[in-house]
Amino acid sequence: MVQPFPSIEPFRVQRLRVSELHELYVEECGNPAGTPVVFVHGGPGGGVEPWHRQFFNPQKYRIVLFDQRGCGRSTPHAELRENTTWDLVADMEKIREQLGIQRWVVFGGSWGSTLALTYAVTHPRRCAALILRGIFLLREAEIRWFYQEGASWIYPDAWAHYEAAIPADERGDYVKAYYKRLTSPDPTVRSAAAKAWSIWEGSTSKLFPSPEMAARFGEDRFAEAFARIECHYFINKGFFESDCFLLDNVYKIRDIPGVIVQGRYDVVCPMRSAWDLHRAWPEAEFSVVADAGHAASEPGILGRLLDATERFTAACPEQQAAVHQPPG
Repeated sequence: MVQPFPSIEPFRVQRLRVSELHELYVEECGNPAGTPVVFVHGGPGGGVEPWHRQFFNPQKYRIVLFDQRGCGRSTPHAELRENTTWDLVADMEKIREQLGIQRWVVFGGSWGSTLALTYAVTHPRRCAALILRGIFLLREAEIRWFYQEGASWIYPDAWAHYEAAIPADERGDYVKAYYKRLTSPDPTVRSAAAKAWSIWEGSTSKLFPSPEMAARFGEDRFAEAFARIECHYFINKGFFESDCFLLDNVYKIRDIPGVIVQGRYDVVCPMRSAWDLHRAWPEAEFSVVADAGHAASEPGILGRLLDATERFTAACPEQQAAVHQPPG
């Protein structure tokens, strides 16, 4: 059985003001003199969790985790103003500069892969390596597959709950209909829509559906940020200038070492996107897990990710004066 690295606690936590409105939660774990790695969480709007620290060897990595705007412990909660992909890319640069990091390994899955790629094509010289999982390129076809029609044919039982939240005459555009409710001034309307949206993703993320994951996605505070921020990004097409923005710009990162890990039966972010990225970036290692869905915690995916992080422990030699145990 594949096991992640042991549970650890941060050696430093700070709050970083990135605008007059937004303040981010940022933590560092592991070895202060280790290879810097930044964990880019999913959603958008998902936030970081303690188990996310466990993808990395704490003796070899300086692990940076942060909650993106509007979610987790960042404030204000579920805020949509000043919250775009480009704001988040700028935030990552502010974090890197604040921490005195020259280059880092960038690790992201699902929406985290989207943001990691966007950051990398914008700041390629700051990326020592990329480790990506469950590829999401935020193209219109991907949004339609999961939120309009496609995944609904595989999970019609879970879809029934998602569908029921929207009146029949508005079902021609679920994202638009959900956005209307998720931005309603009525907190009861917002809450009901947020739970239905979030539970749909939580119900479909694993090869073997997990009631526990669906329930966690339906928790009030998590669902509010997750659903509102996701829908905000998706109705705005990721704030990209074109539908194929990431694929069109992959040429900027083809000399960066990379690993792409994809579950064969990922319904949330189907393998077509990972395949398209692989064809545009053949230099990156492409790893398909035959018995997995979307979740990073599935054994096959977890094993490939742990292998990848072990491989890049010396990716930034210029910042590793010494590798030692963090202070007790």
